[in-house]
Amino acid sequence: MSGEESHRTFRNMKILLKKDISKLGKIGDIVEVANGYARNYLLPKKFAAIVTQGNIEQIKFQRKKNEVKQREEIKNLQVLADGISSISYTITVKTNKEGKLFGSVNANHIAEAMSEKGYQIDENMIILETPIKKCDLYNIAVMLHPEVRAQCRVWIVSESEKSADHQVEPSETPSENKPETDKN
Repeated sequence: MSGEESHRTFRNMKILLKKDISKLGKIGDIVEVANGYARNYLLPKKFAAIVTQGNIEQIKFQRKKNEVKQREEIKNLQVLADGISSISYTITVKTNKEGKLFGSVNANHIAEAMSEKGYQIDENMIILETPIKKCDLYNIAVMLHPEVRAQCRVWIVSESEKSADHQVEPSETPSENKPETDKN
């Protein structure tokens, strides 16, 4: 078999993606891939289909359905974001005589404080550049979805302040010099 003939056996195939595939494309995209990749992986796993007019129409319908579902999900997450943003959260920590924290407050602590208020948020959704190491009021970003973000107010208070019945007033605002939080 000559070199030219061997290249013909490894032809590429055009396929229609049925799922988003990293570094390849999104649902409904027509992409060209190696014949073996399509026949041995994408088609059997139902990640793709042979390009036909019927398949194209089916994928267009599925894409529209997914867009409607995603818009509804974003709408529901925005309601959740509004709820998260409307409440202040207090985390009580142990401090030394000078008010310095023993340890630090991280995203997990904030997620627990939110859970106590009825919001089940994964700690990976909380954007915290560095752990918090001093008592103060912080604005913390919570990424619920790439298009939905909440800002929550978190009080870090010493146990001694908490025992003095520390109350959060709605008019209180966090100080601006907070290197620990995301400013977006």
